Amino acid sequence: MQKRTLGNNLEVSALGLGCMRMSHDESPLPDKQEMIQLIQSAVERGITFFDTAQVYGPFTNEALVGEALAPLREHVVIATKFGYQFGPNGENMGLSSRPEYIKQGVEGSLKRLRVETIDVLYQHRVDPNVPIEDVAGAVKELIKEGKVKHFGLSEAGAQTIRRAHAVQPVTAVQSEYSLWWRTVEENVLSVCEELGIGFVPYSPLGRGYLTGTLNEHTAFASVDVRSRLPRYTPEALKANRGVIDLLTRIGEQKGATPAQIALAWLLVQKPWIVPIPGSRKVERLEENIGALTVHLSPDDLQEIQRAIAMITIQGDRYPENLQRMTNL
Repeated sequence: MQKRTLGNNLEVSALGLGCMRMSHDESPLPDKQEMIQLIQSAVERGITFFDTAQVYGPFTNEALVGEALAPLREHVVIATKFGYQFGPNGENMGLSSRPEYIKQGVEGSLKRLRVETIDVLYQHRVDPNVPIEDVAGAVKELIKEGKVKHFGLSEAGAQTIRRAHAVQPVTAVQSEYSLWWRTVEENVLSVCEELGIGFVPYSPLGRGYLTGTLNEHTAFASVDVRSRLPRYTPEALKANRGVIDLLTRIGEQKGATPAQIALAWLLVQKPWIVPIPGSRKVERLEENIGALTVHLSPDDLQEIQRAIAMITIQGDRYPENLQRMTNL
């Protein structure tokens, strides 16, 4: 497996594995033992970078990842996220990045992940009620205590990244990035490059759309986040089909699938970009890994750029109430 470096010195596999939907946003939930085997098979295939969060479940996803990777701890990098407050029964009470709450949450994450140190700790979403300097300061203390190795931000804007980095160096920024969501190209990627910060695209396959397996007839379970996102209405799925046609055409030239072209396109953008596609089947995992062998020439990239510029993506990424929580 090819390796890449996030920040100054965090070496990870060139592709990571997003674990959220192994125990979150699904009905029925996948079988736990099957997901443990899948995570372990990912390690066997060279993947070393695994992504989870407190809010996935809540908590059950961290426990799943912790159980799966406990026997393989020395071979992997585990990233998790704080930033939500939970009620007495685990219910999501909204954003909270108060320093005392960050530290309390990390204690739970350490136990669930079965680790002594969290490799990467992201703020899941920027909390407008807590100065980012206070958040970075709290994580800095956790790093000094040996409970965290690296600080990350998720869905943060350029100025927030700068302010946080001035207090505690940021190793990685995680935000949505794919051929059909490229907002981070406007200013976030340039700040990451300037400051030496790695970038971790989540939903690099457009929550499954860029695989070419979804269409206007696809039905999403009520717990599936896509059932609440404007971009996944039947009308938008049909209107955006031009993106799939593009990926399919390039893929036929390369002997690759649409998903592999989408991932290969991301990988060639910057050498410090590490996508984390989610997989719940070994065949999908292997397909994604196959993207690492797909070569896109400058001519291929120009063709993709020209074609995508002609396509107007239909549907907002999030409803208005959730969109306000991104890029702060």
